[in-house]
Amino acid sequence: MTSHAPVVTPPPVTAEAPVVPTPPRRRVPGWVPWAGGVALAVVLYVLFAGQAVLPHNEDAAAFGILRDARDWVDAHRNSSPIFLFFINYIRLFIDVLVTALQTTLHAMGWPGLIVGAGALGWALGGWRLGLLSLAGFTSFGVLGVWDMAVDTLALVIAAVLLSLLIGLPLGVWAGRSERVRRFLTPILDVMQIMPTFAYLAPMTLFFLIGAPSATVATMIYSIPPAIRIAALGIREVSPTALEASRSIGATKWQTLFKVQIPMARTTILLAVNQTIMMAISMVVITALIDAPGLGEKIISALTRVNTGSMFDGGIAIVIMAIVLDRMTRAHGSHRGTGQTGNGGPAAAKRGLARLPGWVRWAIAAVVTAAGVAASAALPGSFPSQLQYPLAKHVNDITLWIETNWFAVTDWIKNVVSELLLNPLQAVLTQSPWWLMTAAVFALALGLSGLRAALTATGCLLALALLGLWQHSMETLTMVLVATVLTVLFGLALGILAARYDRFATVLRPVLDAAQTMPSFVYLLPALALFSSSRFTAIAASVIYAVPPVARLVEDGLRAVPATVVEAATSAGSTYRQLLWKVQLPMARGALLLALNQGIIMVLAVVVVGALVGAGALGYDVVAGFSQYEDFGKGFAAGIAIVLLGVMLDRITQGSGSDRKKKRVA
Repeated sequence: MTSHAPVVTPPPVTAEAPVVPTPPRRRVPGWVPWAGGVALAVVLYVLFAGQAVLPHNEDAAAFGILRDARDWVDAHRNSSPIFLFFINYIRLFIDVLVTALQTTLHAMGWPGLIVGAGALGWALGGWRLGLLSLAGFTSFGVLGVWDMAVDTLALVIAAVLLSLLIGLPLGVWAGRSERVRRFLTPILDVMQIMPTFAYLAPMTLFFLIGAPSATVATMIYSIPPAIRIAALGIREVSPTALEASRSIGATKWQTLFKVQIPMARTTILLAVNQTIMMAISMVVITALIDAPGLGEKIISALTRVNTGSMFDGGIAIVIMAIVLDRMTRAHGSHRGTGQTGNGGPAAAKRGLARLPGWVRWAIAAVVTAAGVAASAALPGSFPSQLQYPLAKHVNDITLWIETNWFAVTDWIKNVVSELLLNPLQAVLTQSPWWLMTAAVFALALGLSGLRAALTATGCLLALALLGLWQHSMETLTMVLVATVLTVLFGLALGILAARYDRFATVLRPVLDAAQTMPSFVYLLPALALFSSSRFTAIAASVIYAVPPVARLVEDGLRAVPATVVEAATSAGSTYRQLLWKVQLPMARGALLLALNQGIIMVLAVVVVGALVGAGALGYDVVAGFSQYEDFGKGFAAGIAIVLLGVMLDRITQGSGSDRKKKRVA
């Protein structure tokens, strides 16, 4: 009997249904929402222009409230405990400090101070820095501004000492405590956004006019970089060094003074350098509240449109800034022993550079004492026969420029005014307040996120409550036009510097020198070229703001990874395609930071431009100082400038965790 295996029937073969690919969802290009928003804003402006406009109000309630506050302070200055036991003592202490410094510096005599500056420069950075310091201080006398320069130096020293006395401990604390750093960061942000004019009104309210209020204003303006840079230096100390310190049983104080501060010494000296530069920049403007020194000469020359007289004071300020900058940089580069800031290792092998540090300081002290002793045998004031002011020659050059270049400069001024300034000012001043508010909210939301949008919108609405909407829009017009020009020039210079190393080598010292100069000095060339007008303030602000913008653009483009650039080049991209399709998009963070810093720096100079005919909020601030009845409006204008700065900063600050940190100086 045979058995058969069961027959397995295979399953029927069925045809599979063809897989239909799902079409990819088309993404809306990023420019479409922006274009739609602009189109909507244009339509709304055409429909509602001239309606719901907020005109300037000379009798705004905020002005009266601030005047009443001023009257209360004046009435209680000698009776309120706040003034009797706190503010008045601060004012008295600062007055004594400034007076003591002025007396000491003047008592040294011009030979003693000049020789002392040269000896200090030699001790810090070698013979080159010694000669620079000697020549720099001598130039104060040659220009005929010796006494004013000494007063300015005393004011700068007082402000810097107080700034460092407060700022460095706070910076060290912030570097060691994350909670303190988070608390101080928004305060420092606002302090660095505030234009210099905004510091003046509160100082006169509490400290009256004169050297004390000027010193406090300069100190407040100079403190932020001291805190930020010192905190950065403490935070950047190697964790390995800290761990080694703790492992051998060092206490927190021992770790701080034996490890963190010594290892952060170079960064802390950079904080000192930037504090000095900020103080010099501010001390000129404090002449508006009766600060002694070179600022008085510059302000007086501005009001009389005397370019030559302003040039003498401005050049003296620039020379003082350069000398003090080089001194602190040299001290920060080396410890002042064998190697020096200017000479380097090669100079350490030559002559006196091989001397130990204490010997160099002893020689400098002896030379300074000899100079002071020689002052007794020489005239008390700088000899008139050695003076050679440049005012007359500069005035002749200015007259020649006005005579021969008037057609060109006037054409530039008129073209920018007709094509940019006037139309933009008409749009901003005639737009309904609600449309401006919506536009600011949408712009900040798209660029920087919801929190920044709410802050910017709140600042704009606060401008309306102050009664300074019209003047704020006029100031905003100048800021926007100047920012457009600044970005154009800065972008061009930054791209060229990033592409051509030789061009970057030539440009770098020019930008270094430009960033050393106080902002006030930039009014000089603008005034010589364009006379008094709002365009003069725009030109000065562009000159002032281009250097940092160019630097940030160059840094952003150079930071694009070389592998990405190589991949794009190997794919056949032209340089233009590489720039527009790869480098600029990948440097978006740096470009936004450049725009942000450009706007803030432009605002600072545009406001000061009230002294050369710019008007708007800057003029309101100046009027508040010069006219007693306009104090309320001037104080409110200072607040409005701060609000405008915060609004512009929040709009352009960018978003995301990879946002670069702001410039600290």
